[in-house]
Amino acid sequence: MSEKLSTKELVEELKKREGVKTEYVEPYQDRKLSVNGPAMILVIVD
Repeated sequence: MSEKLSTKELVEELKKREGVKTEYVEPYQDRKLSVNGPAMILVIVD
């Protein structure tokens, strides 16, 4: 990619893709995830 995208723009684009699952965690909320791989987990704090 030659253009610079913001993190928000990248995340919004990824959420549209097939095979991408989005989980939301509210502030000060704990969440445990169980994943059967192969998988990649991205933690984006905004």
